Amino acid sequence: MTREEIVAAIDEEIQRLEKVRALLQGSASSKILASGAISPVRKKRQLSPDARKRIADAQKRRWAKQKKQANSAAK
Repeated sequence: MTREEIVAAIDEEIQRLEKVRALLQGSASSKILASGAISPVRKKRQLSPDARKRIADAQKRRWAKQKKQANSAAK
């Protein structure tokens, strides 16, 4: 076994142990991706009340438009 092969085997073992550790800790501080990489869990962003209102109003307009189109097609 060459030195490079030994280092590669050690790196693989470290990655495997990190995955196991994250699973045992409940993945509270990290998230294991499908690729095997571990990434930090992102915090949810906080929207201002004004931004929430704008989003809600826009969604209500979309629903009203959709309802109007459905009523037009039903007649």
